Amino acid sequence: MSTPRIARWTPPPGRRLLVISDIHGNVPYFEGALRRAGFSDRDELIVDGDFLEKGAESLKMLRILMELSRRGNTRVLLGNCDDWYDIYLPDWKQENDERLLQYMLWRKSGLLWDMCNAAGVDPFEMGDFSAVKADLLRAFPAEWAFLRDLPHAIETERFVFVHAGMRPDKPLREHRVEELTKVEHFLTLDRHFEKWAVVGHWPVVLYGTDRVCANPIIDRDKRIASIDGGCVLKDDGQLNCLILPHRDSEDFGFVSFDPFPVRTVLDEQEGGSRSYYIRWGDSTVEVLERGEEFSRCRHRRTGYEMEILTKYLFTDNPVTDCNDCTDYVLPLRPGDRVRVVEETSRGYFVKHKGVSGWYYGGLL
Repeated sequence: MSTPRIARWTPPPGRRLLVISDIHGNVPYFEGALRRAGFSDRDELIVDGDFLEKGAESLKMLRILMELSRRGNTRVLLGNCDDWYDIYLPDWKQENDERLLQYMLWRKSGLLWDMCNAAGVDPFEMGDFSAVKADLLRAFPAEWAFLRDLPHAIETERFVFVHAGMRPDKPLREHRVEELTKVEHFLTLDRHFEKWAVVGHWPVVLYGTDRVCANPIIDRDKRIASIDGGCVLKDDGQLNCLILPHRDSEDFGFVSFDPFPVRTVLDEQEGGSRSYYIRWGDSTVEVLERGEEFSRCRHRRTGYEMEILTKYLFTDNPVTDCNDCTDYVLPLRPGDRVRVVEETSRGYFVKHKGVSGWYYGGLL
């Protein structure tokens, strides 16, 4: 689809606006974030795209949002991972069906995978996805109708809720769909807006270089709120819920959810003076010394050396890509509460107020 659907909306007065993006089929994180926010029928919820794919429960997530939408206080828009109804549009090329089948067999999750399994179709025994598409359309009419009618952006008097970004120099309706759903590193672009642009898509941790923080970024100069906390995509990711007290407020707050156990810091630790963040898209390392638990590695592009958990290395080759990782040492004080992501023989990889790093003291 090349022409976007834009919804105009006037939120009811006196109601909180809650915004969540990039759920990626992670139902427990979604439900946990809503609990933390105290979501109720007195609030308005906006789901800012990418509620499907990559996680384990895309079909269940879709049905949850359908039910919430029927209640009247939840609005959902499409991200680049949600536009599955496009496979039924007249300009869809049949040769793409083979790619979809290969995608399903590689990912082993996602909406089409879930639908096939719910309909009793084994993707590994499906030789031709084109023949199955019509069966899925008949088997899930309500789900497809819901996806078909979702907008690509929701505009209010003060805000534009859009999955990835937009341009300030043309009306929303004149954008191509990709300009709304597939904008990378949106915050680094020289774009300023009259209305607030509330976006997800690009995990906020990717804006850091030496420090990993998953909390929303509020740029008041550009009037951009970027809220993707890396749910599903990052091992230490979280699902952020942006909170506005009412439709005319610019007093942004947030809560977040992750499932990591919370423990109490016992020993004071000064923060490290030097660190680096190896992240997706720039994660090639040379393994200098491979160990059972940790391996000494050199980042291929920068030459930066750090100890990386060996299980984060993608292959046994001397040059390999790796999971996102950092050697940042968190500044912590006794009594601080941290969320434990990894427990190792050397210390703990933890999160403190959304920032990930290492702690080498005791925990209660």
